[in-house]
Amino acid sequence: MIPVILVAALVMLALITQGGVVALQRIYPAQGERIEVAGATLNVVDIGPRDASFPPVVLIHGASSNLQAMRTPLGDMLAGKHRVILIDRPGHGWSTRLRQGDSTPAIQGRMIEEALEKLGVGEVILVVHSWAGALGARMALDYPGRVAGLVMLAPVAYPWPGGVGWYNEVVTTPVIGPLLAYTITLPLGLFLAGPGARNAFLPQTMPESFVRDTATPLLLRPREFLANARDILTLKAAVEEQAPRYAAIKAPAVVISGDVDKTVSTNIHSRPFVAAVAGAKLIVLPGVGHMVQNAVPDLVMREIDAMVVQIALGTAAAAD
Repeated sequence: MIPVILVAALVMLALITQGGVVALQRIYPAQGERIEVAGATLNVVDIGPRDASFPPVVLIHGASSNLQAMRTPLGDMLAGKHRVILIDRPGHGWSTRLRQGDSTPAIQGRMIEEALEKLGVGEVILVVHSWAGALGARMALDYPGRVAGLVMLAPVAYPWPGGVGWYNEVVTTPVIGPLLAYTITLPLGLFLAGPGARNAFLPQTMPESFVRDTATPLLLRPREFLANARDILTLKAAVEEQAPRYAAIKAPAVVISGDVDKTVSTNIHSRPFVAAVAGAKLIVLPGVGHMVQNAVPDLVMREIDAMVVQIALGTAAAAD
């Protein structure tokens, strides 16, 4: 009798999940352009003025989010005078990927590089947050002709002590993981999305409309939840492999982190990265947590503007 009840409960939860996916996708419809690349279809939002004299600013989000988390407020602020390209990483938001194994910074960087090529842009200033810190560093290594400047916000860049969270390990387990993702993740996650996002903001206060404005509940769709967990599970090995190469990064780099970030340690990631990359600038903000782009968007914008000037002066000097 118990197995029959269990099966019936799982079937009911699966139906609720599928209905929830349909509802979420109606509430948070796709915005932007879909670009086909090898291994994925990337969703890209391209805003702001087109000025060939300045490199576009490309914003890439971290784990458990999508491009809207970088658009509000930072992307919209930058778009007042810069061309801003926001990208849903493969498997997140409205981007897809063919295989769950396409989760490393190197693979996702290749997909994003191909999308930028198809958009017809040249050099860019890459602005990356959290998980995407490793992706930004990898793109600066693999595509130095593309990355004119690198702005890293609370970035992951090095291996860290400890694991990746028991739930990420469970949900990436064969059979069990997909079973959970397609049954209980969405209904349970709807209650936990708000508290989880608030924890990422601490000690700052999360804006009341943040979860809604950034389409955060899209993460609860089974295929995105699985992709996100896989990204997190494979990240430690990825940064362990690429970290010894950071000294080869030649692009101007600015790292902005909070000194009370409980999600990504400034001492483990930001400080060693700046020590490894010649000329890199480190800004450590007292009393600021993980969501740097929300806590100090004006400062981030000033640093991006300063980098644009630095690149322009370097280009003029090289021409002379």
